[in-house]
Amino acid sequence: MGGETAFAHGLIAETASMRLDCRVAVEESERAGGLDEAAAVFTAVRPRLFGIAYRMLGSASEAEDLVQEVWVRWQAYDREAVSEPGAFLATIATRLSINALKSARVRRETYVGPWLPEPVDAAADPYLGAERGEAVEYATLLLMERLSPNERAAYVLREAFDYGYDQIAEVIGTSAAAVRQLVSRARRHIADGRRSRPDRVGQRALLEAFMAAARSGDMGELERLFAADVVNTADGNGAVRVARKPLVGAERVAKFLKALEWLWEDVEVDWTDLGGRSWALLRQNGGVYAALTLDATDEGIDQILWLVAREKLHAFED
Repeated sequence: MGGETAFAHGLIAETASMRLDCRVAVEESERAGGLDEAAAVFTAVRPRLFGIAYRMLGSASEAEDLVQEVWVRWQAYDREAVSEPGAFLATIATRLSINALKSARVRRETYVGPWLPEPVDAAADPYLGAERGEAVEYATLLLMERLSPNERAAYVLREAFDYGYDQIAEVIGTSAAAVRQLVSRARRHIADGRRSRPDRVGQRALLEAFMAAARSGDMGELERLFAADVVNTADGNGAVRVARKPLVGAERVAKFLKALEWLWEDVEVDWTDLGGRSWALLRQNGGVYAALTLDATDEGIDQILWLVAREKLHAFED
């Protein structure tokens, strides 16, 4: 009798354990299914999230990190309470970008030398070029560095993604009237910076003329091409033999370029178009040592920009 009782208790315990295992399995399956659905939603809007983050931060690697943070938060969030996942995720990405931009500006104070935006290949990520591609042009990225984080967010959402003022106000936590002012100020800054700039054909011609004069050491021709207040800026993040401060003035910049004979003798030059402008790629030892571009006004070349930091050259690599 005692054996039968023990058997019965054992059977009950085993049945309870099986029920618990089944319940746990069902819950895990539901969680897995929920995460699969969350991943599908996130994957569908991920290109837009990257587009927002990249335009805000000017760095593909920082944008990727931020998008990953959005995914982490999306996994942990009560997703059933979200009626419009795409808008919700874009809001998270924008707010994180504003915070990241504020902290990035603090970090860049300790960056070794000048900091320049990292160009990306919009053809490799079609979504970047799908929405008003002007906002991903390198010239615009440079000009957006002058904007406050909120101005930049309002400008990006309005100009690149065609958000309404009410939508932007909800995203960045202000009024529609304030957003209109932010966008208006940003547009003025961008427009002022674009005045009297050459078109793509003219910019390419100037770049070719500049490279020919620089490689031959023709200081007279360089000074003829330059505006009086030309600025030479190199982003090397501490790389050896890279200027750590901008150089200003036609004569000073021409002398600096004349002194780069060691570089010109050791590189091959290729050409490419990226971010709405032409670049000269300086190839050395089978790889891209630097990417160089320039801008100009009616008075001549006023900006020479060098990307030498390895993390800024990914878009130029084969």
